[in-house]
Amino acid sequence: MQATRRWPVISALGIVQIFAWGSSYYLMAVLAAPIVTETGWPLPWVVGAISVALACAGLASPQVGNGIARFGGRPVLAIGSALLASGLAVIAAAPNLPAFYIGWCIIGLGMSAGLYDPAFATLGRLYKENARSAITALTLWGGFASTVCWPLSSWLLEQMGWRGTAITYAAIHLLICLPLVLRLIPKEPPLQPEAAPGETGSFLLLGHERMVFLLMAAILVIAGLSVTLISVYLLALLQAQGLSLSEAVALGTLLGPAQVAARIVEMAGRGRHHPIWALVVATGCVAIGLLLLALDMDVPGLAVILYGAGNGVFSIARGSLPLALFGRDRYPVAMGRLARPSLLAQAAAPLLGGVLMSGLGEGKTLMIVACLGLVNLALAVAMWGMIRKDTDRSAT
Repeated sequence: MQATRRWPVISALGIVQIFAWGSSYYLMAVLAAPIVTETGWPLPWVVGAISVALACAGLASPQVGNGIARFGGRPVLAIGSALLASGLAVIAAAPNLPAFYIGWCIIGLGMSAGLYDPAFATLGRLYKENARSAITALTLWGGFASTVCWPLSSWLLEQMGWRGTAITYAAIHLLICLPLVLRLIPKEPPLQPEAAPGETGSFLLLGHERMVFLLMAAILVIAGLSVTLISVYLLALLQAQGLSLSEAVALGTLLGPAQVAARIVEMAGRGRHHPIWALVVATGCVAIGLLLLALDMDVPGLAVILYGAGNGVFSIARGSLPLALFGRDRYPVAMGRLARPSLLAQAAAPLLGGVLMSGLGEGKTLMIVACLGLVNLALAVAMWGMIRKDTDRSAT
């Protein structure tokens, strides 16, 4: 596909990503309290629905990767939009908590087929080895999901309540996102996955690839835990260090710009370096940022910026590195299999964070998260060493 055809595809996927993230992962930040007020359902149960959705997404993600590998991204992303719309319609009409959870299970299946991992896999299949720049550009769009949807959700909430907000997002998926996918994402002919002895499903790992895959999975699991913990509890952790709520919120607003700025810097590099370097830099920035916060070194602004920048580059690395490691043919399946443990970790993170904070306090919890960041940096360096050895071996 010619480069001139990329921007319609990336722009369409970008709009789809904004509303997919905004109507699922970021939705409860605005709607949780109004739902509790209207229904009387317990807040932990209402907020816990997102963990159930993430667990459903993790369980379904390998099948999503297999589907993209065989049929291309367009039908899978279209199903994702339809599932998100269906799940949002169910929660909008939910008369009780079990029905509410059924809706979030459907949303979780839509997340597995509609968020970053299937979008990255779609770009990998479309653009093959040249997909890295497209992945980077897509993360720029995705970085604006909360910026666009939090104000939109708040406005819709004022106009029509939480149920009307949910049904409006369902309509957006059906009337905007689904047509964008069907009209602007190119259709590809179905492919039969290659078969080979000793492979797991349709994903064969050769030589040191199994260890590299396990390292990548471990990094994604730890990142899923730490990022979700910080996302949920950042304001509380900052306030525990003596900051006021307004100061904590002001620092929290630095995350989005830091992520976007780091992604722009990565885009400016035009893919000249191997994506393992992006992973090492990302995990290094996250680890340093978390460590500065945990040690309470009176530089919370710098810590948040470093953490946000690392997180921004990490999103690119998790999309581009598997493409470089496993190649275009195995890339969609690899993304699906890597997504499962990461999403399950994200599902468990809010509960784990609550247990840690109630048992150990905010300070020790933040130190544990900082240690997770350091472990991830060590794993990224270990992966870099393995990749360098494989490169040297191939050269000789």
